[in-house]
Amino acid sequence: MIQKLIICLVLGLPLTVMAQKKDKNATKAAATITADDMRKHLYIIASKEMEGRDTPSPGLEKAATYIEDHFKSLGLMPGNNGSFRQQYPLYKDSALGADVKINGVTFELFKDFQPASTNYSAEMRFSEVVFAGYGITDDQRDDYKDLDVSGKLVLILDGTPTGYKAATTARGQISPSSAFGKLTNASKKGAVALLVVYNNFPRKASPMVTNWNMRGGFTAKQNPFVFNVSPAVAEKLMGEDGKNILEKAKDGSLQSKTYTGEVELAFSKASKKTFATNVLAVLEGTDLKDEYVVLTAHYDHIGKRNDTTIYYGADDDGSGTTGILELAQAFTEAKKAGKGPRRSIVFMTVSGEEKGLWGSEYYSNHPVFPLDKTTVDLNIDMIGRIGTEYLKDKDSTNYVYIIGDDKLSTDLAPITDQVNNTYLKMKLDRKYNDPNDPNRFYFRSDHYNFAEKGVPIIFYFNGTHADYHRATDTPDKIHYPMMAKRAQLVFYTAWEMANRNDMLKRNIKLEKPKGF
Repeated sequence: MIQKLIICLVLGLPLTVMAQKKDKNATKAAATITADDMRKHLYIIASKEMEGRDTPSPGLEKAATYIEDHFKSLGLMPGNNGSFRQQYPLYKDSALGADVKINGVTFELFKDFQPASTNYSAEMRFSEVVFAGYGITDDQRDDYKDLDVSGKLVLILDGTPTGYKAATTARGQISPSSAFGKLTNASKKGAVALLVVYNNFPRKASPMVTNWNMRGGFTAKQNPFVFNVSPAVAEKLMGEDGKNILEKAKDGSLQSKTYTGEVELAFSKASKKTFATNVLAVLEGTDLKDEYVVLTAHYDHIGKRNDTTIYYGADDDGSGTTGILELAQAFTEAKKAGKGPRRSIVFMTVSGEEKGLWGSEYYSNHPVFPLDKTTVDLNIDMIGRIGTEYLKDKDSTNYVYIIGDDKLSTDLAPITDQVNNTYLKMKLDRKYNDPNDPNRFYFRSDHYNFAEKGVPIIFYFNGTHADYHRATDTPDKIHYPMMAKRAQLVFYTAWEMANRNDMLKRNIKLEKPKGF
């Protein structure tokens, strides 16, 4: 048995060496990704003139133009049927009026109620309301047990009962006890309208103008009509049961129940419409040109505050955007030298990531290139800084977080390791692949919209730092040689995936946390 093992090792040795032999063409192209070029691009993308690149904003448009001009200068083809832009619509609503009337009593806006920003123009009348406690359904409790609320008005309470704590894997916005979680639950149960009792009334009057969003107009499945209301409204509906309702609910003395009463709800609004854009270009491949490697980063950030303080977003995600510009140049240089990729490469910078992955969501639902022919999405979101956890590490400039290479395809991790061992020998930190990691970074950047459609992904990330989402995330704090090295890792990985014989396998089911 020992003799056989030795023979196998000897025979296997040349194959291992061949698999790790550097491709001179790849090395030459990767060398065009330089710290100096990255510095030049980033000082423009994260400049004062771009005003933080909010979605939508004039600064975002300036950044889009800069990216498009760069793609044109390289001779890349427009990525969207003759255009470098893919537009998607955004909507902003301004409330014109709102009314809540119960048993003939009209309640006062801001003193006793406030409509939710998700409401649409409508008038509704009900002859009963179903009280459903805190409106929570999870593995600990079901406030809708034995209740039929389909097509009905539901009354629930803000907050959580005494002793309740959401599971670690369902915290934040996706928690069943969050406002979003409760609204989602009511919608799943079929409620058409929702009253949520809060203690913080009266409230300061506001103009009731929403932020820009992607959900204007009616959708195939309309969310419930939602009003946040004071305890006085609950008392009018529930009588004696409604007195001190939030205190009673804490000690468990209130039970789910249907109450009769005439309830009238009304809300009207005016809507504005604008557009934001993704910027994309394509480098046509050779014999496998109808298959695609997609490289993404978001070029938006969070704009300005108080019209004066600019959030520059140099690392988040000016760094990733700069990476895409440099990757485009590297692949273009390779093609000019007669060593272009076999598969086509799509270079895409998306907008609206900071608002909820808008641009990538729109692309994944309206793909220019077939997703079943997209072998991978390599997404870059923050590669220019040393994350907090690595500040005291002796190898702090030679690491990158690799996220998602354990999902969807068993090809991802071996290719990543092979490429890294061959060319760069960086530390690949897979900490955030842990399904119990509370940060859930896998679900928080643009690659996720590709993953949801079954496209294998890798997300490159340096971790958060003291300037994350602050006005102090500026280009002077970027470590440019480190950033160039990380971008080169993405390049070498894309090169391998663009030139291998087969598309990546899709042989792992995507597991989503409860609440997604």
